[in-house]
Amino acid sequence: MSELSLKELAKKPDLLCPGARLCAGCDEAIIVRLVLKATRGPTIVTNATGCLEVATSSFPYTAWDVPWIHSAFENTAATASGIEAAIKAMKKRKEGPLSTFEKIDVLAFAGDGGTYDIGFQALSGAIERGHDFTYVLLDNEAYMNTGIQRSGATPFTASTTTSPAGKVISGKMETKKPIDEIIIAHGLPYFATLNAAWPLDVVKKTRKSIEIEGPTFLHAIVPCSRGWRYPAEKTIEISRLAVQTCVFPLYEVNYQNGRPIYKLSSPSLSIAKRPESKRPIEDYLKSQGRFNHLFRPEKNVKLLEQIQESVNLKWEILLDKCGF
Repeated sequence: MSELSLKELAKKPDLLCPGARLCAGCDEAIIVRLVLKATRGPTIVTNATGCLEVATSSFPYTAWDVPWIHSAFENTAATASGIEAAIKAMKKRKEGPLSTFEKIDVLAFAGDGGTYDIGFQALSGAIERGHDFTYVLLDNEAYMNTGIQRSGATPFTASTTTSPAGKVISGKMETKKPIDEIIIAHGLPYFATLNAAWPLDVVKKTRKSIEIEGPTFLHAIVPCSRGWRYPAEKTIEISRLAVQTCVFPLYEVNYQNGRPIYKLSSPSLSIAKRPESKRPIEDYLKSQGRFNHLFRPEKNVKLLEQIQESVNLKWEILLDKCGF
């Protein structure tokens, strides 16, 4: 993988331009700009319906400084497959404008609704067929664009408009779908998790995924101030807490000789080496209004214990896969 220095990145222009209509403090804009910094040259983006698409493409304006296609919720990965197949066909025939470029990076951006739920069939099929593109999951853990409804990505006990915390239920009663394990089980060449609190890690993993032949998958946690209910300026702080509490560990997976090789990224690696630095789950949950009901005096001590036990177990399983 070619190395990217901070100096080189600073010189590279933003391919997602300023002035889009995303909310103040939106982590999607940060992640997308960092991902686009890692591209090598000519780049084509396909983008599922969602916050990113709506806020960056209000007709007749666009915030994208690359060729960009709006896909429906359900077919972002299929669109990326078609783009990649068209590029291959043009190069084989040596005709059309795309045939003149040695490398063209194909990126697909989708939220949790377009990945965990509505778009999963197209994503699974594209990975199985082996198309050469990078898929970026922008995970804000609910259908934020259409009213903060729960999705397959919404965590246990989170309050949303369709799983409201009250006297009957304490938010969403189902656990978050294990999308990482599901995607890794497809045997794709590369998988990694991303967090905007560590920007250089985002860029390095993205460049690595782009340079690898075949389908690659990047899972970014993207806190949403509107849906998670926290002050807009706290986005990076909450992003950092997601890693420090091991709710969202940073790691990557390469396949070698048919076997997945797990490797912790440095922030999570430091916690593995110094377990005492791992912060309690309450630090993360208290920072977000969607979990306020868990901290009322009469409520939910057992639910907090259950959440902590679940985080601990998943972290221990990941450590085991990483060889700790």
